Amino acid sequence: MSKLQLEYEPTSAWEAYASKKHVKAMDALAADYLKFLSECKTERLVMDYVRARVEGAGFVDDLKAPQAYRFNRNKTCFLARKGKRPLSDGFRLVGAHADCPRLDLKQRPLYEDLDICLAKTHYYGGIRKYQWLTIPLALHGTVVKKSGEAVSVCIGEDPADPVFTITDLLPHLAYKEVTKKVEDAFEAEKLNVILGQSPVPAPKVDEDKAKEPVKRKVLEILHKRYGIEEADFLSAEMQAVPAGPARYVGLDEALIGGYGQDDRSSVFCALEALLAEPEPEYCQVVLFWDKEEIGSEGATGAKSYFFEYCMEELVEAWAPGARLSSVLMKGSALSADVSAAMDPDHKDVYEPLNAARLGYGPCFNKFTGHRGKVGANDAHPDFIGWLRSIFDGAGIPWHMSELGKVDAGGGGTVAKFLAVYGMDVIDVGVPVLSMHSPFELSAKADIYACVLAFREFLKL
Repeated sequence: MSKLQLEYEPTSAWEAYASKKHVKAMDALAADYLKFLSECKTERLVMDYVRARVEGAGFVDDLKAPQAYRFNRNKTCFLARKGKRPLSDGFRLVGAHADCPRLDLKQRPLYEDLDICLAKTHYYGGIRKYQWLTIPLALHGTVVKKSGEAVSVCIGEDPADPVFTITDLLPHLAYKEVTKKVEDAFEAEKLNVILGQSPVPAPKVDEDKAKEPVKRKVLEILHKRYGIEEADFLSAEMQAVPAGPARYVGLDEALIGGYGQDDRSSVFCALEALLAEPEPEYCQVVLFWDKEEIGSEGATGAKSYFFEYCMEELVEAWAPGARLSSVLMKGSALSADVSAAMDPDHKDVYEPLNAARLGYGPCFNKFTGHRGKVGANDAHPDFIGWLRSIFDGAGIPWHMSELGKVDAGGGGTVAKFLAVYGMDVIDVGVPVLSMHSPFELSAKADIYACVLAFREFLKL
């Protein structure tokens, strides 16, 4: 007879996966994850990666096919695979977002001041501005010319490339700044990226002297390398992001450090799980959105009707005669998004019993929102009970969490935009330290456990 277990303590993922078999698989997955983070610095690059992976697995751009995809402006995608049961019986959905906090170049970014060429930026999503000063930055983006030609830009990732940066005031002259509140000490309009400092060569006698010779030099370099002119920035999306690859952190290489783990860790885990479970019981749907960091707005965010349009086509092809509304209400969904891991240096903003912990597998947030669950999806207990049976039965370590103390802050996810269709949905993802910073931390044991958890969910 098994011993009655009255108390509860979450299981360490490191202990659950201590066997050589798991360690080997975990290390291989971590290497793939490092490569993914290093190469996919923008949502468009993430979509390029996803497209290559799913096409290699036999997915096609046709929602009538048994393995189908649909991309929206190369920023959002819908992936679907038929299950053994008809779509009218329901589906299993995992949804994540591929956008991350960053600095966007303004549409007229370039200017020269004190013989330095700089680029004006507008930050995207929730950042702590001081974290973006004096670090190496890379430029990524797409420039669309009047002719319609699209040009991809990437400068600062190749070791042979130059990088860019934003300056900060030296401590000797920063007395006024250190006495200000953080929100006042760092101004958004001063997040200007340095692009160059040398001027174009002095002109001949019969030529006009450039009014801004350093800016002109930068423009000439860009034109030579990419064939673009200053006016082309009007129809461009250029992002300044942390330069360089993701890295292992710690002497034991147990942690992974890199930019964009919120929420590209969930994209990676969901995609790996989908590709590893090709014969599911129920239809599988995996969604990757854009714009979550600014409220899921626009044509590529979770508030758009893109998901609904895709499901409408899917129902017509896979379950003719079924009502879209009844199919949607039979769906079960994981809103895949990271949570804030409890930080040993900042325990005061967490409630330990219900805080996410590194190394304990994916964490589930029954609710998000802020101060009284405002703006939250609140998962139903019968759905959570069903998930418990799945993950506990498979021996997958996981734990519950919430985003800090009740009145300490809060946040939101895409869960509530799925819940409006009547489907069961809960937030789940890996715990992350230094979330929204240029160098976020996750545990490779959590990444491994999260992939296995998504696999169990998607194969049923």
